[in-house]
Amino acid sequence: MKRRISDEQLVELVEAAIFVADKPLSRKQLKETVLQDINVSDARLRQALATLSEHYQTRGVKLVEVGTGYRFQACASLSPWLSNLWQEKAPKYSRATLETLALIAYRQPITRGEIEQVRGVTVSSNIIKSLLERQWIKVVGYKEVPGKPALYATTKQFLDYFSLNGLDMLPELPPQQGEKLDQMLDDPSVREPSE
Repeated sequence: MKRRISDEQLVELVEAAIFVADKPLSRKQLKETVLQDINVSDARLRQALATLSEHYQTRGVKLVEVGTGYRFQACASLSPWLSNLWQEKAPKYSRATLETLALIAYRQPITRGEIEQVRGVTVSSNIIKSLLERQWIKVVGYKEVPGKPALYATTKQFLDYFSLNGLDMLPELPPQQGEKLDQMLDDPSVREPSE
């Protein structure tokens, strides 16, 4: 038989679980782990998360929902001071890496040949390899053309790293750039390189 707890106890338990977890926790994970022996409806859990989110609105940390669940993170406005806590600098990504990642994020699923068509240069194997190793992108299938090139898309880890809940949270492309991208990707002269 499942136990009952008050709304206040539920908020405290959810807060503590998210705080001590080493990765974001989804509602499903919360229900299957810390709440497995407790009678909690989805609506009550959503309300507990909303209560926590509201509580942290005026604090130095926020409860945010990212691709794989909920986590606490420091307010972006505090990063100039908080960055002094870490000796190592955040990695710098090359323009080629960022362009490749942006094309995958905005036009997924996309092939390497399509990325090369838009960028006008060959995509280094090291760029694709590093994005795969970071688990920011994954192969989601193969295009039905000769050579069957891999189709790449972003992952939940990509969303987590960039503090996004979904791809709809990406900044909008200016209309002219979006149209130009579509034009270039629809061009029949796009050829897939043999991998």
